[in-house]
Amino acid sequence: MQDKETKRMLLIVVANLFIVFLGIGLVVPVTPAIQQEMGLTMTTMGYLTAAYAAAQLVCSPIAGRFSDLYGRKRMIVVGMFVFAVSELLFGLGQTVSLLYISRLLGGLGAALIFPSVMAFVADMTSLEERPKAMGWVSGAISGGFIIGPGIGGFFGHYSSRLPFFAAFVLGLVGCLFAFFLLKEPERTAEQAEQAKEKVSIRSIIFSKNLMFPFLIILINAFGLAAFESLYSVYVVRVYGFNELDIAVIMVGSGVLALIAQLVFFDGMVKKLGEIGVIRICLFFSAAFVFIMLAAKGFWSVAVCTFVIFLAFDLLRPAVTTFLTKQAGNNQGTVNGVNSALTSVGNIAGPILAGTLMDIKTSYPSIVVTIILLISFSLTLIWKAPKPENISV
Repeated sequence: MQDKETKRMLLIVVANLFIVFLGIGLVVPVTPAIQQEMGLTMTTMGYLTAAYAAAQLVCSPIAGRFSDLYGRKRMIVVGMFVFAVSELLFGLGQTVSLLYISRLLGGLGAALIFPSVMAFVADMTSLEERPKAMGWVSGAISGGFIIGPGIGGFFGHYSSRLPFFAAFVLGLVGCLFAFFLLKEPERTAEQAEQAKEKVSIRSIIFSKNLMFPFLIILINAFGLAAFESLYSVYVVRVYGFNELDIAVIMVGSGVLALIAQLVFFDGMVKKLGEIGVIRICLFFSAAFVFIMLAAKGFWSVAVCTFVIFLAFDLLRPAVTTFLTKQAGNNQGTVNGVNSALTSVGNIAGPILAGTLMDIKTSYPSIVVTIILLISFSLTLIWKAPKPENISV
């Protein structure tokens, strides 16, 4: 059982992750206003998004390794500070070059924070307690994305730059909280020495215990990014939905999926195991992405959207929980690869989906369905290995 101090540390680190994703969500509603204000093209906006993901992709494995070597707290504190500065620069930015610097710093901040938070949670929990903790971590991410745009829209009513300054303040508060209140998880001398042993990223990616879950992470990120990036365009084209329809469906689906993560995820993992949850999520996400092609009207689209969001939101912590149980003394490095592969999916998903949609509106959904079904089929022959410490 977790003592009060452990629970307090977990609460602080999960709150930090919530602050980051709340800050990211804050700026979503005002992005079009910034684009118009500065006369930016859609190509430039796409490159700005890609810059963030590319920085996270490149830096995550390195930051994860640093987390193993130099400590979780240090990386989280630095990451929160970098994130805060990136939001401030975007709020102040009047030139495209400064916006690029902001997004690159934002990706670096995410790379420093995400693997270290995951590793911190793994360090502070037993194998039995971990699914519940990872459910809360995933809930913090989802909750930030859900609440952030609503608050950002309110702030944006007064100034298109105000949400960025609010995100800066949140990041700074999170940095100070982590610096003064967070305590580095204790490690034995043997664990500390093992963490210092040289481990190659390649050996981790192609480890027999981790290669398949890493593939699932890539597919999950690709599918979710492809679905979310073109969701609004798709439902406007096909169903003639307006902004309010889209907002009600996405926020409602997000809230229900968040509740399901917090209430049911731990029980599902205990009953079915991580691989069982992953199989179910892949199957239902594939099925309802395809079913949505034949959906008729508001409520059928809303149901499909909810099931898809729920499947992806449960899939993420299930895979992460599995990884942490296999990572041994390399929690930071493994979760750094996790973050990097998520970035690859976030870059590739929208690009491929946009290209396919230019050909035919239904093509992105068909391709995503096929990829998810192939992944589901592969999980049928996937068996859980015994935990092992990865080494070269």
